[in-house]
Amino acid sequence: MPSDSPVSERDHSTPKLPPIGVRYRCGACGNLTRFDVRVTRTTRSFHHYSVGGELEIEDVEVLVEDIEDVSCRWCNSSAAVTELGAVDPA
Repeated sequence: MPSDSPVSERDHSTPKLPPIGVRYRCGACGNLTRFDVRVTRTTRSFHHYSVGGELEIEDVEVLVEDIEDVSCRWCNSSAAVTELGAVDPA
């Protein structure tokens, strides 16, 4: 049954963005697994609407990525978080 709601109110598929690919460590508590990362991304993507008006977002390309802040989820420290380096995708 088609929906009468406008396109902006429909349940759209969320674009799948690549992971950030950097590991972190909190020097304050030793955390290696839980961080809040605030990122601003500029992307280009292909928006494909079906004849029925359903949106599917495909081919998401990250053009610019700026990591603004990283804080530890366990102790809430951002000053003690250090970057361990890139994650090997394999």
